[in-house]
Amino acid sequence: MIEGVNVKKLKVIPDERGRLMEILRSDDSIFRKFGQVYMTTAKPGVVKAWHFHKIQHDYFTCVSGKMRLALYDARNDSATYKQIQDFIISLEEPLLVQIPPMVYHGFKCVSKEEAIVINTPTEPYNPKSPDEYRIDEYDNDIDYDWRK
Repeated sequence: MIEGVNVKKLKVIPDERGRLMEILRSDDSIFRKFGQVYMTTAKPGVVKAWHFHKIQHDYFTCVSGKMRLALYDARNDSATYKQIQDFIISLEEPLLVQIPPMVYHGFKCVSKEEAIVINTPTEPYNPKSPDEYRIDEYDNDIDYDWRK
């Protein structure tokens, strides 16, 4: 496991009306603070990568479709420097992944239907000074193949 990354197994509770899944609670051991909640999607085969934050932690889960979430530790002082980790996340494999600052991350929709991703970062987005640093998903020094 990449240093500072935490994973919470989620539980989907079905009944005759539908399903319920708690994602993040303020009393969870991995909870830090609340910034905002947003939804993003990716169409089948689409990659949204790579970026990192200097300040915020992200909390990613997938609530529809299926995503492959990939992480790369770019922190020189980390015990897991240059390590890669990935997760398959869906309602059938429900996880919440906490991603610390300075860890590159991105995801790919690996289902036949659009993947719907929920993120609950610790900081609100600031369009005048975004805490977001991007590199190209394919043209970079990260030894990861999104085509697999």
